[in-house]
Amino acid sequence: GTLHWVSAEHAIEAEVRLYDVLFDREDPSRTDEAGQDFMSHLKADSLRVVTGHLEPSVTGAAPGTCYQLERLGYFCVDPDSTEERLVLNRTVSLRDSWAKIIRQAR
Repeated sequence: GTLHWVSAEHAIEAEVRLYDVLFDREDPSRTDEAGQDFMSHLKADSLRVVTGHLEPSVTGAAPGTCYQLERLGYFCVDPDSTEERLVLNRTVSLRDSWAKIIRQAR
């Protein structure tokens, strides 16, 4: 993971939902076998849920409030959040130019 300096003593835990590409192909309606539909091409790992540690200033943030988490992307507070449990959804990831370079080298 990426390190960011947050006071361990004061940090709050949050559920962080990292969404990725939903389908395993560009056109999920194009199927290879009879009886398949777009649901056959859902990526099992299109959602990863991790625990993050955040600045205490985000405590009690209202659903829809947006933040940029350094080097990770943009996140919004989910309506599933409660006073005891903050939930953030990644809405936009940041570009990873290194990953692009590696893919092109293959």
